[in-house]
Amino acid sequence: MPEPDNVVPVYLRRIDEKVDRVIDDVRDIKFRVTNLEEGQAGIQRRLDRVEARLDRIERRLDLVELPH
Repeated sequence: MPEPDNVVPVYLRRIDEKVDRVIDDVRDIKFRVTNLEEGQAGIQRRLDRVEARLDRIERRLDLVELPH
């Protein structure tokens, strides 16, 4: 009667393959989140510039009261 094969190495290889896929997925997610954060920061900078310009326009047109 032949001895059964040791299944531990088989399962360890499967686990290792799955861990490698998870690592790749996490790396991809981190890259994408970084891109989103950079894009959001760029949008915020543009909004800040628009707000500053709008404030200047409102002051020039005397649409806002200046603090005393």
